[in-house]
Amino acid sequence: MRLSSFLHALLSAALASAALAVTAQTRAPQPDPAQGDGRLSDFYRWAEAVPATPGQLLRSEPLPAQLGLSEAARQTRILYSSTSGFDSKTPIIVSGAVFIPKGTPPAGGWPVLAWGHGTVGLADICAPSWAGRSLRDVRYLNRWLKEGFAIVASDYEGLGVAGPHPLINVPMLAFGILDSARAAIRSVPGLANKVLLVGQSQGGIGVFAAAAYQTRYAPDLGVKGTVATGVIYRDPKATPIPLQSDPNRVDESLAYGFYGFLVDQQHDPSLKPEEVFTEQGLALLNQARVACLSTLASDVVGNGLTIANSRLAEPGPGYKRYQAGAAERSARYSQYPTLAIPHPVFIGTGANDVTPSAISQLALMRDACAAGTTVEGHLYAGLGHSATVNASLRDSVPFAKKVINDQPVAPVCAPSLQ
Repeated sequence: MRLSSFLHALLSAALASAALAVTAQTRAPQPDPAQGDGRLSDFYRWAEAVPATPGQLLRSEPLPAQLGLSEAARQTRILYSSTSGFDSKTPIIVSGAVFIPKGTPPAGGWPVLAWGHGTVGLADICAPSWAGRSLRDVRYLNRWLKEGFAIVASDYEGLGVAGPHPLINVPMLAFGILDSARAAIRSVPGLANKVLLVGQSQGGIGVFAAAAYQTRYAPDLGVKGTVATGVIYRDPKATPIPLQSDPNRVDESLAYGFYGFLVDQQHDPSLKPEEVFTEQGLALLNQARVACLSTLASDVVGNGLTIANSRLAEPGPGYKRYQAGAAERSARYSQYPTLAIPHPVFIGTGANDVTPSAISQLALMRDACAAGTTVEGHLYAGLGHSATVNASLRDSVPFAKKVINDQPVAPVCAPSLQ
């Protein structure tokens, strides 16, 4: 073959390969109303190819003051690249927010608190960067700003930006939280690569998951410690403790069950709601697609829903077949890849917590300690799931200052009531 012909063939092959790469680029999913997508501003719509590199800041705009934190000098809404928790490889877009403290940053920049929020719902409009935050979380995050931490707060996969939100999905939460910190540190001036992972409930499992994944997924992050309250731990050896055992009791926690079924449908779209729910339950299930947690919980109570009147006594055969794969899905999406965390971990638990149970949280302290993690555990008498968040600050702030300054933490694996 003549040299010119060879070069022409080589160039044609290269162009064909490039064209194939372009056509194979990942695009953000189209909005799906069944997943609660839409009803937000154009800021959340990403029409370009999704970058293959996670942790890249893609877009930002000022966050409206009414959605912000009073202790922030500057606050912005952001979009950044991350990785889907469904297959742990597909590039995705995630939204969030960044808050910068008032005052002069320390030498080297502000340390960064990567915040994992609790469950807010499945619809895009529930994303905290769009809907705002509870008073509990506003008070909590304002305190961390006053303590000199910049905050980056992920909305998580599928909240804000189009696509399904899988709720309790360990890799999804880990990737979203870690990449939010990466994006902020790489692109926001005045931040130090000193990271504290902090989260509550869904965010509690999220930050523990981020701690477990960090060394292999985001080794460039300088994670110093983790602070988790109301942290979810699904010990594969333990018998699950139901949120609500009395079938005739009206309880707002039933809202989680409606969200849970919609997540089941994400994994198996053929699941039929009429095989699981009564007529009363089906009405609330449709609400769960579009309503955020506080509204759905209110609807559960206002309509007098119980397990007995919202769920069929015996689910249909399709759902039974789906349940047969529960162990495999739990291993893939609900269990931490390791309990051996290479930095100190603070776990704050309310003794009266039932969502998740205080018993499961104490088991996580014990098991993580046995795996070699330095755990500083605290058990707060008389406090439930929500009250523990701000009450724990008296212990978590001193813990945070120790780990940020590379000071030792004494392990407390079996805390006494305090």
